[in-house]
Amino acid sequence: MSSLVYAVLAAAGNLVGAAAITARPRWSPRSLELFLALSAGFLVVVAIVGLLPEALAHAGAGAAPVVLAGFLAVHLTQHALVGHFHFGEETHHVSRSVSASALAGLLLHTFVDGVAIASAFAVSDDLGVLVFGAVFLHKVPEGLAIASLWIASGRSRAAALGAATALGVATLLGVVLTDLFEPLAHWGLALSAGVTLYVGASNLIPEFQGKSGWGHNAAFFAGCAIALGLRSLMGH
Repeated sequence: MSSLVYAVLAAAGNLVGAAAITARPRWSPRSLELFLALSAGFLVVVAIVGLLPEALAHAGAGAAPVVLAGFLAVHLTQHALVGHFHFGEETHHVSRSVSASALAGLLLHTFVDGVAIASAFAVSDDLGVLVFGAVFLHKVPEGLAIASLWIASGRSRAAALGAATALGVATLLGVVLTDLFEPLAHWGLALSAGVTLYVGASNLIPEFQGKSGWGHNAAFFAGCAIALGLRSLMGH
C-alpha cells in the first residue's frame, strides 16, 4: 500500500477517538492513562531509534536543528499559545477560543504526522509501517482530546466530529505536499523526529507521570518493548 493509504488509515484514528467521546459520556480514566502510557513508550522509541538515525543519515548534521525546530514548534502551538490542552478527556468547561486554539495547534501537528508517514515510506516500507503505528497510536487520544474540548466549549457533537475530521484531512495534506515538494521530503524525517519525540515525551508521559502503582510504568515499558521488537522483526 502507498503512504497515502496508510495516512487514510491513520487519519481514521482521529475519528475513532472523537466517536468514542461523542458516543459515550465518559472514558475510564485509568484505561485511557494506560493506553497513553503504552503509546508514549512506542513513540519515544520510534523517534529516537527509528526516525532520528534515519534523519541524520539522510540529511547529515543539518538535520539536528530541524529536529529541534519540530520539537519547539509543537510546544509553541500546543502549549505556549494555548492555555489549556492535554491528551485526555476534558471534563471542565473551556472557552471557544481555547478549543479553537487547540485545534489550530493540532492541525500543524497532524500535518507533520502526514509528513512523517510519507518521509518514512520514502526510506523503506519497514520504517513507514513503524511510523504509521506510532502515528495511529496517538491519533486516537488526539481525536478524543479535540472532540472533548469542542464539546466542553459548548459546541455540538457533530461539530466535535468535524474538528476531528479536519485533523485527519491535515494528515492527508502532509503526505501529498511531502510527495510534491522536495525540501519538505528532504527535511521531513528530521521534522518528524522532533515532533514525535515531543508528543511521546512531553505530551503523553505527563498524562500518567506520578500516578501510583506500577501499572502505568509497565505499560510505558511495554510500548518501548513492542516498538523495539517490531524493529528487530523487520531486520533493523
